[in-house]
Formats: sequence, C-alpha cells, structure tokens
Amino acid sequence: MTKITIFSGFLGAGKTTLIKKLISEGYKGEKLVLIENEFGQIGIDGGFLQDAGIEITEMNSGCICCSLVGDFGKALEQVIEQYHPDRILIEPSGVGKLSDVIKAVQNINAHDVELDSFTTVVDAKKCKMYQKNFGEFFNNQITYASCIILSHTAGLSQDKLDDCVKRLRESNPSAPVVTTEWEKLTGHQLVEAMTQKNTLDDELKHLLHEEHEHHHHHHDEHEHDENCTCGCHDHEHHHSHEHGEECTCGCHDHEHHHHHADDVFTSWGIETARPYTEEEISNALNALSDEENYGIILRAKGIVPSNDGEWIHFDYVPGVPDIRRGIAGTTGRLCVIGSKIDEKAIAKLFFAE
Repeated sequence: MTKITIFSGFLGAGKTTLIKKLISEGYKGEKLVLIENEFGQIGIDGGFLQDAGIEITEMNSGCICCSLVGDFGKALEQVIEQYHPDRILIEPSGVGKLSDVIKAVQNINAHDVELDSFTTVVDAKKCKMYQKNFGEFFNNQITYASCIILSHTAGLSQDKLDDCVKRLRESNPSAPVVTTEWEKLTGHQLVEAMTQKNTLDDELKHLLHEEHEHHHHHHDEHEHDENCTCGCHDHEHHHSHEHGEECTCGCHDHEHHHHHADDVFTSWGIETARPYTEEEISNALNALSDEENYGIILRAKGIVPSNDGEWIHFDYVPGVPDIRRGIAGTTGRLCVIGSKIDEKAIAKLFFAE
C-alpha cells in the first residue's frame, strides 16, 4: 500500500519547511518519494531535499493545474511502479487548486494507493491579504483541506491569530487547524493532526465512552430514588416519545435498563489558540461544581497554551481539579462532559463565547 500525502499552500507559506520536518521526525523508516511541481522554469527546492535521500521528480513545464490531466497522473503511476514507496509526498505549485490535485490523485490507475491526507499550509500573517487578492485559489486550498497548518504564528497578536482562524473556519468548518508554532511540536503530533487522529471529536468520544462505562457501573451499584441525579428519571431528555404502561423502551425497568451515552450525556468542546493563566483554568474548574449555573459536570479535560509560553494540561472530575504543565498541543483544546449542561455558560466560563 502506497500512501499519498498532498501538501498544498499558497506561495511562500512554508510547505517545504514543513515537509523537511516531517521527513526527519514524522515519517522515519518509510520509503518516501517527493513529487514537486514548481511554477516557473527552475525548481529551487529539489536539490535541497534530495540531500535527505528523497527521490524527486520535478515538472517545470508550468503551473500544476496545467499539467494535471496528463503528465502528473503518469508521473504518479511511474513513481509507484519504479520505486514502490511507502509514501508519496506531493508538493504542488503554490498557485494550484487543491481540488484539482486531489482529483488527479483519485484518477490514477495504480493499485494499492491510499490518499492519506491533503494538508494546506497557511501563512497566518498573510491570510487576510491572500484571501482578499487571490480568493479563488486561496479559498480553494482551504475548502478542500483535510487539515490546515498555520505558519509564521510566532509574534502574531492574539486578535490577528483569532481572525485568521475565523476566516479559515468560514471556508472549512471541520478540518483540524494547527495554530501552535512548529518548533514546539513533534513530527508525530503533526502527522496525527494531518490524518485526523487525536482530534477534538476523538477526545469527546473518548470521554463520552468513559462516562458511559462509568454510568453503567453506577447504575448497577446504586438505588434509584426520586432524588437521583444520574438522569435515569429524565425521560424527556432521553426519548422523544410518550412513556405509557405498554412502553417497551425499558424506561421502567431500571434493573436492566441501559441508556445510550448520547441519551444521558451531553458534551461541549472547542479548539482555541487563546492563551490562559493557571488562575483562569483553576477558577473555571472550581466553578464547574455549580450545578445551578453549569449543569451536572462529570468530566472536563484540556490542553491550552499558557501566557508564559508553556502549555497547561488539566483534568477534572467533580471536586478534584488537576492542573499541570506539559507538552504543546497542535492547538488549544477544551472538553466538558455532563448532564443537562449549559453550553453557553460553560463557553463564557472559559472565555470562549
């Protein structure tokens, strides 16, 4: 199986720098082939990367969107037949449309090929300008990206970084966005983001599963009286139908009843580049015990940048907040799991309105 990874990004975004980091840290042990397409007559990056032991096919006949239909597809198939690589890295021209590149890869006839990811690198400092002046090409690279990695975030004000992420989200609401400076991240972390592993959704699903398992164990061990707060009596929340004596959903059979996690728990989560202080996180976690304002909070977890340049990791179960320092994340992430939670109030609590 040959995996194909596409690195899109507007001119000067930093694609080659990212590829170099991934070659040395993220793709160790893999047999790699890099296919470049430079806009112009001379490929300036080819020899530089060849020093790393990567085979390079440069196509300097013009913009990639001009050579996709014929030469590009043939080049891919030829590379697979000749080198049998574990992975092909494709670095198209900065002015190429990502949708065209994806289409060309999907149309190749080679067997055992998997399109692993299509990542777009965005210069955070020039996002607004490029979007305004080159909207068609720039926005295409954003819209079709499976992951977006920001470059040149060092020294960027929080307002400009937030504005950049907001603009990207308008074109692509679902792809992971990496906002952390690259030198603070490992190649493995970047590969996880690019292949959409360890995402916010994964984290929420994991926490929901943990609480679901705990909930079943909890049901088996305690009695259900009228003051029970586990949600077992809150049938309006669990089901959309009326519960009569003939109801077969099992709602009256507490000894054997098993709720789906989605019926009992609700979750709130965000990704954010906002830096926090330990005091802000501590105050927020301590406030989560206020059921009247926030609902029944069973679990919270997060990793966020700190004002001092380090990263804050935290976990919370009722009455037991745990705050510590740890490695950087690809972007800040906050997750809260509970029952009857007030998402707006929680968002306000974590300054994420």
